[in-house]
Amino acid sequence: MVRMWVARTNFHVRRAVLGRIPRSMLERAAAITWHVRSVFDAGFRASGNIRAEIGRDVLELPPSRSDRSRIGGQLEKLIDQRIYFGRDIRKQEAWPDMDAIAEELTSRVAALKRAAPRQPVFISPFHYVSQYANIYIVERISQLLGLESMSVVSGVPQNQYGDDHALIPGIKVLYTYGDENRGGLGVRVARSLKRDGVAVLFADVPPFTMHRYPMETVSVSMFGRNARVHNGIFRMGERFDALMLPFYLRFEQGRFNARIFEPVRLSACDAPQRLADYIQIALTDNYQQWLPAGHPAMYAFAPAR
Repeated sequence: MVRMWVARTNFHVRRAVLGRIPRSMLERAAAITWHVRSVFDAGFRASGNIRAEIGRDVLELPPSRSDRSRIGGQLEKLIDQRIYFGRDIRKQEAWPDMDAIAEELTSRVAALKRAAPRQPVFISPFHYVSQYANIYIVERISQLLGLESMSVVSGVPQNQYGDDHALIPGIKVLYTYGDENRGGLGVRVARSLKRDGVAVLFADVPPFTMHRYPMETVSVSMFGRNARVHNGIFRMGERFDALMLPFYLRFEQGRFNARIFEPVRLSACDAPQRLADYIQIALTDNYQQWLPAGHPAMYAFAPAR
């Protein structure tokens, strides 16, 4: 009973503090947290240093940027919790900068649908800054498009801080790592595309993240070397002659901005390489806020199907 009371109290204190922290303080808070904890936790310190070493030695980033990648994991958690708890405390809390990104993406989706009404669109956030930030934007797009919900293919564990569906009802997650959700994924995505004409898939997922299951991949070139990217979006996109609209986020001085790439026709023979080129641009530009940073394999490894 005492242990449960302590855990519940800690949660409510964290919710009250992190849900109100000024947005401009998030980067500084992440840096302080990393430096303090790394003094006492060797594994935590090593994890941050590995992120920085890969940025410096593999991507050849300048020290000013590779060193910033040490705090990327802490920044992600703080932003996730600031968005989630802030919304839980104040309900429908607005982030004007993310709203502006959602409006721009919605405008581009609408233009694509006007040009080819029967051609589905995969909105493809890359894994940068914060999963909850990406979901906030996707939910806002769904509202702007007049959809009841937006289907999102995701491998991220749900309900990390509370009931995701209760707080974010406009998002329908089609897939997590749970076995019960894995079968029939293609059918559910196909239904979503036919119903709404749009769905969300994180196309930049590195092969190593699918360590529990073999991943179907396709060969590309990245940074002058052979690499592999997930083939699922191309297999499904070719079937529906769908388009992919990729983008990734940045977070600086308490504000979000985004780089939105040109759409890719997924049935085109050069579609995998175009995705790889976009991934390379994003890694070069903002590796320090790439969520999977620190794994030495990156896009160089894939288990056999």
